[in-house]
Amino acid sequence: VTAAARTAEGEATAMAMTADVAAMSGYGPEAGAQPAQHHWSPYVMNSGTVMAICGKDFAVIAGDTRMSVGYQIQSRDVSKILKVTDKTVLGTGGHCQADTLNLHKLLRARMIQYQHQNAKLPKTSAIAQLVSQMLYNRRFFPLLTKNIIAGLDEDGVGCIYTFDVVGCLERVRVACDGSGEELIQPVLDNLLERQHQQSAPRPPPLHVDLSREEVVNVVKDAFTSAGERDITTGDFVEICVIDAAGVHEERFELKKD
Repeated sequence: VTAAARTAEGEATAMAMTADVAAMSGYGPEAGAQPAQHHWSPYVMNSGTVMAICGKDFAVIAGDTRMSVGYQIQSRDVSKILKVTDKTVLGTGGHCQADTLNLHKLLRARMIQYQHQNAKLPKTSAIAQLVSQMLYNRRFFPLLTKNIIAGLDEDGVGCIYTFDVVGCLERVRVACDGSGEELIQPVLDNLLERQHQQSAPRPPPLHVDLSREEVVNVVKDAFTSAGERDITTGDFVEICVIDAAGVHEERFELKKD
């Protein structure tokens, strides 16, 4: 076989591969023969993960700082945590960033309004109810956010509230929302809720039975594991520990690829 023949064969193979790729992507010669279908969505998923665990006299909530669209990282330092009061923190993950900014802005405004009218800050349960109403008011065009509120209740016990996109709320001991939920929540159910340990003692009704340091270590391990499997979770984790003295913040580094 001559060199000219090999060159011709290679060019023919390359042209065939190019045609196949064009056809799969919708830009082939036959693409114009079919009606074009256009699609638009008001939502863009920027993903990310938040989780929370409450203890006897504290609550821990954490969220990663990566914001992405598909396989593209838009930013490595976007917080998913909002400090609402000295006893309450909101975390939003698996979200549309525009809706998250909208929700956080409205919530800050309502907190200022409440403080001016009542000369005090609302309790964690009241803030959870307020967020529920705000989400329900947008039920016909929902805010695409997955929210967790962590704080202390009236008795000083750690509490966590979870929401769906239209505002249904529930108080739980542990919670995880966002793109890493499928990876982290089963671990929390087994390790802290002990749902799959038949001989293990049940945790207390309102909180887990671990110390503050143990809970923080569980959070770090969970995000480290999720970051290895979930491409939209990474860079850094912001950890907030809420107790009677206020909100204590910590930053933990994850992988950046």
